[in-house]
Amino acid sequence: MARKRVAILISDRGSNMLSLIEAAQRPDYPAEIALVISNRADAAGIDLARAAGVEAMVVPSRAYADRAAFEAELTRQLEAHRIEIVCLAGFMRVLTPAFVAHWRDRLINIHPSLLPAFQGLDTHARALAAGVTEHGCTVHYVREGVDDGPIIAQAKVPVRAGDTTETLAARVLAEEHRLYPAALALVAAGMKPQPAVSEPDLAAIKLP
Repeated sequence: MARKRVAILISDRGSNMLSLIEAAQRPDYPAEIALVISNRADAAGIDLARAAGVEAMVVPSRAYADRAAFEAELTRQLEAHRIEIVCLAGFMRVLTPAFVAHWRDRLINIHPSLLPAFQGLDTHARALAAGVTEHGCTVHYVREGVDDGPIIAQAKVPVRAGDTTETLAARVLAEEHRLYPAALALVAAGMKPQPAVSEPDLAAIKLP
């Protein structure tokens, strides 16, 4: 089976980008990272991707008159590179419904909470303030709503006494680096959104 061609969209360093690139170096992994696009020219992830042998480019969001024009250029580049799956990895732009619809079921994201809990920003601080005993991360198909869409996989971490936002964030990030490659492998192997089915957990997935 041919490996799926994947693009990663970033805005900064892209630590999850690196975990995906590393996983895709395995010959048995069902996807190849064919392209990295940043909307910011100063994103450190551009040089990191190129150092790993992946083509990387900048499509500067501020250079376009509006979001529609920016996303039209994104789509043009993605289609020119024959991209089949798009992964968001710290991409700090809200995508329009038109872009999401165009890439429906081919666009996935990782979010640092156990969705549907703590959608949006500051997830670790909000988890601590809420007094939850478990926190974690989620990979999901992107839909029009912020951090909304069918869940592909989740990884849980305990919230420990004395945790700060920094210690909790570090524990979750370590799981993100395991979860995203595993979830992308599922999608590249043909998994389709099944919102009526119970949410899959990382423990049930064979990790890369």
